[in-house]
Amino acid sequence: MEPTSTVGFGHFIAQSDFVGKFLLAVLVLMSVASWALIAAKGLTQYLRGKRSTQFLDFFWNARSLDAVQAEISTHGARDPFSHLSAHALHAQAHHARHGAARLAEAGTANDFITRTIKKVLDEETTRLESGLTTLATIGATAPFVGLFGTVWGVYHALIAIGMSGAGTLDKVAGPVGEALIMTGVGLAVAIPAVMAYNAFSRSNRVLSGRLDAFAYELHSFLTLGEAPGAAVAQADGAARSPNVRAMKPATA
Repeated sequence: MEPTSTVGFGHFIAQSDFVGKFLLAVLVLMSVASWALIAAKGLTQYLRGKRSTQFLDFFWNARSLDAVQAEISTHGARDPFSHLSAHALHAQAHHARHGAARLAEAGTANDFITRTIKKVLDEETTRLESGLTTLATIGATAPFVGLFGTVWGVYHALIAIGMSGAGTLDKVAGPVGEALIMTGVGLAVAIPAVMAYNAFSRSNRVLSGRLDAFAYELHSFLTLGEAPGAAVAQADGAARSPNVRAMKPATA
């Protein structure tokens, strides 16, 4: 049997040809890209969630849309909800001052605000999905790259064994076992990428749902002056929660 020191990952790399080393380099690059995306999107997601919570707390406790506009002007739009609010408020004020001066502003104020909100929602969806295609691609292809490396390694190992004329188990098991390292590396690269992709996708779906609901209520504030259900709550004499109370419109 070969000495243990001559069998392992280092020996596998040393005896690999150009194709084997290239495939390993591809897997290493995939792993680096995957973990960089996971770290970047994880940090972005944490900050986005924290800032969104802070803005929504302020929004639902604000006395008027002018206060919301002042808050955005002071601190900027740093999350999807404040970004949506900033564009919707600007659309309302712009249409009130200039009317339908251009084709992009055609229609009533309601139509213009609706188009603006839809445009911002599409932009936020695109921003949320940034990088997910790369994670999905890495998760789907890394195992096959590793498998290709294993097949290539087994092929060359068997060719070398056949040429040497030594077909004993100790001569076969070592090289074939080393070739399986590439499959393991491929799986090690793919598993974190797939798990992160699923986690980010679910988080994005939840955020998109919350953003759609907020967009509906924001549109009602801008066009009706109160959130959906506020009038019903008043008529029933029910306690009005912060997300259904009337709000003063922004000053045009």
